[in-house]
Amino acid sequence: MADTQTVETKPDKQPKSVRVVLLALMITMMLAMLDNMIVGTAMPTIVGELGGLEHLSWVVTAYTLATAASTPIWGKIGDMFGRKGAFMTSIVIFLIGSALSGMAQNMGELIGFRAIQGLGAGGLMVGVMAIIGDLIPPRERGKYQGMMAGVMALAMIGGPLVGGTITDNWGWRWSFYINLPLGVVALGLISAVLHLPKKRAKAGIDYLGVALLTIGITSIVLVTTWGGTEYAWTSARIMELIGIGVAALIGFVFWQTKAAEPIVPLHIFRSRNFTLMSVIGFITGFVMFGATLFLPLYQQSVQGASATNSGLLLLPMLGAMLVTSMVAGRVTTNTGKYKVFPVVGSVLMVVGLYLLSTMDTGTSRFMSGVFMAVVGLGMGCLMQITMLVAQNSVEMKDMGVASSSTTLFRTLGSSFGVAIMGALFNNRVQHVMAERAGALGSKITEKSAQLDAKSLEKLPAVAREAYQHAVSSGTHSAFLLGSVVAVVALVAAVFVKEVALRGAAAPKPGQEEVAPAPVVESV
Repeated sequence: MADTQTVETKPDKQPKSVRVVLLALMITMMLAMLDNMIVGTAMPTIVGELGGLEHLSWVVTAYTLATAASTPIWGKIGDMFGRKGAFMTSIVIFLIGSALSGMAQNMGELIGFRAIQGLGAGGLMVGVMAIIGDLIPPRERGKYQGMMAGVMALAMIGGPLVGGTITDNWGWRWSFYINLPLGVVALGLISAVLHLPKKRAKAGIDYLGVALLTIGITSIVLVTTWGGTEYAWTSARIMELIGIGVAALIGFVFWQTKAAEPIVPLHIFRSRNFTLMSVIGFITGFVMFGATLFLPLYQQSVQGASATNSGLLLLPMLGAMLVTSMVAGRVTTNTGKYKVFPVVGSVLMVVGLYLLSTMDTGTSRFMSGVFMAVVGLGMGCLMQITMLVAQNSVEMKDMGVASSSTTLFRTLGSSFGVAIMGALFNNRVQHVMAERAGALGSKITEKSAQLDAKSLEKLPAVAREAYQHAVSSGTHSAFLLGSVVAVVALVAAVFVKEVALRGAAAPKPGQEEVAPAPVVESV
């Protein structure tokens, strides 16, 4: 069947076809989410074999930079030239990057191949969300996006466990090779079952917009990655990057008003709901990735938990997030109402983060688990509803850029969250260590405020106790900041206007001229 045809499928067969496509999309989502989790666990082994410890951070940074920079570009390419082709191309690039990373012979090669992998990864998440947006009306979309949130939670819990198992039994190269069979299955299912109308834009790609946006995003991510670690926040290098980033983004916004086919059409931000969802997505990313960074550190350093099963330490938060995402999606589908979820989710996030900030050296694992569950309930109300409302706020022709912009804001939020909360945490730990353990404390945290389990065991009892108090103080400051920042999400949620979700038989006004509806071929 040609992609340009619009053929009606029998009602009793379509659900089965949609399920097959969703299986492929869930596999792809798993690829995108699992990769960094698995590779992070394998990094000590990789450094041991390839060397290049001084370049270690670039293995993650190169991937993150390429992902963030390419995310809006993939969304626009899908809108202009067709979602299916763009999505499959991003999977192929991701798999090529994975295969090359597994064959890397030195750290320089690995960093370069990770960048290729990141270019493909930028299109994975966007493609999944945009295809769901094409296939399923907003009224029905909540329950399916809730399933995707479940995949994300599963990846966060299982990633470190899978990474450790693969590295110990098969070697670190299989941390990358494992992507290949999964990706091939996803490609096969999508190629055979998913048929979307082909598009061909008359205007060419906005290369100047691509260049300006890439420079702007790269500068922002480098500032948040290097600031306070590689370079002081007030250093010339950081100031240069801030200047370049601001100038590039101002130039990008100006150019988007002139470009024939802008990468990010500014008119989508005229929708109040879309703009508010972008803000809420940014805050959710800020809080979520900050929490996943500091919670295991607190539990390992202060509560004496094992680092081996670090993913399981987040189970209360991620489990609550999974359950709430599924419930929110189902309720939204059944009632068509959604404003309650951003409001309640933001309240729970503010309260949960404040509760986490109260943890000290005497807090039990049970109580910290309860606090984490409150945060997880809040994030579960927000994770997929933000994407759903954002997609419902634009026309079908802008589905890709809406999905990519929402994803990009969440990605940038995570970069800022890790950087700002991390700087606050490090500063507090070093201050308390100097206060409680004097010169010894300052020497211990001189290079890094985050000690691994082996380093912690070697410390004298006085220094170890001081470090536990320091970590408690650091997490207090980080989570208190997160709670204050989450108030911004609550304010944004209050101003969300509940617009009726479009149903299968109720297209948005002005959409009659849009390309034919996508079709899933019956299996």
